[in-house]
Amino acid sequence: MVSNQVLGARAAAGLLILCVALSGCAHHRAHDSTPAAAKAASPGDAAASASPAPEQLTATDVAPGAAPATASADTGSNASGDTGGAANPVANPTAPMHYTVKRGDTLWGIASMYLKDPWLWPEVWVINPQVPNPHLIYPGDKLALAYGAGGRMEVRLEQAGLTRLDPRLRSDPLSSSVPTIPYSAIAAFLSHPTVLTADQVKHAPYVVAFRDMHQTGGSDNEVYLRNLTGAAPNSRFAVVHVAGPLIDPDDGKTVGYEGVYTATALVERPGDLTKAVLVEPAQETLAGDRVLSTDASEVPATFSISVPTGDVHGRIIDVVSGTTPPNRKPACEGCGLDLAGQYDVVVINRGKRHGLQPGHVLAIDHVGDTVYDLYHGGGSIGSNTSGFATSFAPKVKLPNERAGTLLLFRVFDRVSYGLVVGANNTIYRGDVVRTP
Repeated sequence: MVSNQVLGARAAAGLLILCVALSGCAHHRAHDSTPAAAKAASPGDAAASASPAPEQLTATDVAPGAAPATASADTGSNASGDTGGAANPVANPTAPMHYTVKRGDTLWGIASMYLKDPWLWPEVWVINPQVPNPHLIYPGDKLALAYGAGGRMEVRLEQAGLTRLDPRLRSDPLSSSVPTIPYSAIAAFLSHPTVLTADQVKHAPYVVAFRDMHQTGGSDNEVYLRNLTGAAPNSRFAVVHVAGPLIDPDDGKTVGYEGVYTATALVERPGDLTKAVLVEPAQETLAGDRVLSTDASEVPATFSISVPTGDVHGRIIDVVSGTTPPNRKPACEGCGLDLAGQYDVVVINRGKRHGLQPGHVLAIDHVGDTVYDLYHGGGSIGSNTSGFATSFAPKVKLPNERAGTLLLFRVFDRVSYGLVVGANNTIYRGDVVRTP
């Protein structure tokens, strides 16, 4: 027979073993219940950090959990660990986690959807080594927003569309890639001469007369051209109207002449007076309009978005097809009155010699007006409002204010053509363009 002391000892030991087992199970369950989001944020788990978030999420929803390391925004470090000084791009709060590229999209529009500053697109676009040109995006491509190492924002090609799966299976040519900016807004400037030199204005072939005594020429009108030597039948030339000189306000020098495309001359009969027919008209052709060869091969419709590496500071010297607002004083002495809005084309007094190239983005600042300070020296309201008093009031130059964004698409030596891709205010000739 077992004594009461032995039974008590065995009971105590059993209770002790049961407590240890229960505490071990609780610890095991607590360890396994670590949130999955914490695992995904682990720097060592690259696959989890790159996996796209659910379809309905936006950049605002996913960024706090997927990108806990905020130091990269201050240090400028990128996904590869570089600290080249580039700021971590700021995501647009409404950026979708997934997006399918559609016909009619532009690269600028897609970049604006993902980023507050669209020109930072190259910093977030993850290059796919299987794509010959990573800057080309095609309708049907599926893009995904993710966060890489250190919380670096990335936009990746999640799934390629049918146009780029295989050259033998391509349903559309590669030229159907999404353009950088709306092609229709710049097509005429890409395919036809836009800036003429003084030598071209003086010596280029020109329209001397129209058949049947027409005063102007339109579609299918026959014209006679002078000094067009060596032209073959059915060859094509651009007819350009010389709109006026382009003057650099910095030094007052003429940097070129604006050429406005009017039509294409299709040669019918070469000779001393070449006979041609006008096709593809854009506006009326006048006697004296210049005739120039055209070559659009040097200007691509799609190019990379970037910011100039140097400090650029110039002016808008012309607004193509701009309008004149009523009762508007010039923004600065010598400036014109033409204004521009979104998707209008302007000319600036900076070009290749200033380090610019197609695809460069510039900020547009409206030049602050100069006003009279009628209340300087303690004057009371209404005491200095007479014209005589105004003439003695000191002048105050108001600060420049950001008015929009310009994307260059054609660059010459001293001038460039750009498309206004964003305008939060009216833009005038004479406004400042600068590195953003």
